Amino acid sequence: MGIASDNDNQHGRMTAKRQSATHLVTAEDAAKAALALRGIVTRTPLLENPDVNKAIGGRLLIKAECAQRTGAFKIRDAYNCIRQLSDAERSRGVITYSSGNHAQGVALAAQLLGTSALIVMPSDVPPGKMEATRALGAETTTFERDGENSDEVVARLANQTGRIVVPPSADHRVLAGSGTVALELHEQAQDLSADPDAVLVPCGGGGLTASTAVVMHALSPKTRVYAVEPELFDDTRRSLMAREPVPNPKGRRTICDAIMTPVPNDVTFPINLDLLSGGLVASDDEVRQAMRFAYEHYKIVVEPGAAVGIAAALNGTIDIKDKVVATIVTGGNIDPARFCTLVNSETKQ
Repeated sequence: MGIASDNDNQHGRMTAKRQSATHLVTAEDAAKAALALRGIVTRTPLLENPDVNKAIGGRLLIKAECAQRTGAFKIRDAYNCIRQLSDAERSRGVITYSSGNHAQGVALAAQLLGTSALIVMPSDVPPGKMEATRALGAETTTFERDGENSDEVVARLANQTGRIVVPPSADHRVLAGSGTVALELHEQAQDLSADPDAVLVPCGGGGLTASTAVVMHALSPKTRVYAVEPELFDDTRRSLMAREPVPNPKGRRTICDAIMTPVPNDVTFPINLDLLSGGLVASDDEVRQAMRFAYEHYKIVVEPGAAVGIAAALNGTIDIKDKVVATIVTGGNIDPARFCTLVNSETKQ
């Protein structure tokens, strides 16, 4: 049986354009970013548990970006973007939208590079993420997720303040930075003699998904890359099926706050449409189980949005038997009380 046969039926045509497409970012761009990020970011581990592998009948590799500076991979793309601004641009400060992880990445990168940051955050963001962002020296302001458009809010404030926008995903410098995750994953998998049959990427704006697909297509063309989303925020999965951006209905909620995006953006979606093998989903209950699973078997704390790949590997959505499947745990920014509540609520169901 092949990996994710249902998705193969739905998305088999996606691979047809792979050989001819020209993308905004390349594996070479990611390699250049990796050189620039030496000494700035942590080379996070690729975890494997032989007892888990025996139980599931395949090899599960976990790229633990929860061990990254600021607790998520976002410092990679934020620093790579801001470092390439001119001195005059950095003197104006930077601005971005984020529900938490990109906020902290931009805040730290701005601090390291001697500029200031203003972060636009949803009003319902977990308080701990806003506090952590402010602790890194950034200013914050909020907007209403269902009533306002984040891009429009950022554009208005950028115009008023003169700050330079550092997008969460829709920028080639950001994508090159996030591509360094896939570069490390590939190198570490080679060290383990484990060529991944598939890589599962938690997907919000689609930047990490797109950069991972670009890098893996260049370095390991047989590896399939899948976007993984909460089942109520599966805009990328549905957009891949429709072959055009399809928004999520307003008013929905999920425990996966880090990847609650409204619609695929115009920069990352064409890459994902071209290179992805499909989209997978996980329910909130499956995410809770995955968080507990990661804590028990890999001794890591994973925030909900970062656990969707593990959830998909465990829920049977993708065939892992006799396969090597890797997933990126994108972050671990969750306060202890909420983590305990979520993993304990799973055990009572």
